[in-house]
Amino acid sequence: MTPSVKICGLKTREALDAALEAGADFVGFVLYPRSPRNVTIEDAARLVQHARDYGRAATVTLLVDPDDALVDRVTAEVKPDIIQLHGHETVARVHEIRERSGLNILKAVSVATRNDVSAALNHLEPGRPVMLMFDAKPPDDPTALPGGNGLTFDWHILEAAKGHGPYVLAGGLTPLNVAEAIALTGAAVVDVSSGVESRPGEKDPELIRRFLQAAKSAN
Repeated sequence: MTPSVKICGLKTREALDAALEAGADFVGFVLYPRSPRNVTIEDAARLVQHARDYGRAATVTLLVDPDDALVDRVTAEVKPDIIQLHGHETVARVHEIRERSGLNILKAVSVATRNDVSAALNHLEPGRPVMLMFDAKPPDDPTALPGGNGLTFDWHILEAAKGHGPYVLAGGLTPLNVAEAIALTGAAVVDVSSGVESRPGEKDPELIRRFLQAAKSAN
């Protein structure tokens, strides 16, 4: 089965077009001021509309521990298909946001061990549909970003997620290692951000195309 691909942290029309034209299934926009990939709500709304006009990829807005006011504004003004939560949101808070927004939720969890993976499965309560993204734990540094650090983790620990539905694999993926990651994990979706950048926050259209080609041709 060919995996779906999410290109995250898009900031410009050029980068978005590269992702759309190369066949991305999901395109992501970061609303987190500390990130070099941050965009304004206004820019996110324009990029989401452009992707929607193209008519192919689902749109994802990444938020980190958002309050209700931000959730409401993103829902009303950006109008993404999916909200990605990439902070320390509890199981209860994740589902509060889902109910409040009425949108599908992608919950990112940082993992380093099988126990981390098992604990994350608590988000998959019956009747509360949430898709999980497994990402590498950030560096032990209070200034580290919650994601987009270009770090991988031991993909073997995802054995603990087998039988619990499809998930997204993130963390240090590049055009050079994504095929191996897919072959080993069987992830339904792979997510990349820093792995297709020429420098933090600046997407390289050629790397985007190479990543999509490698992922879509993986066995």
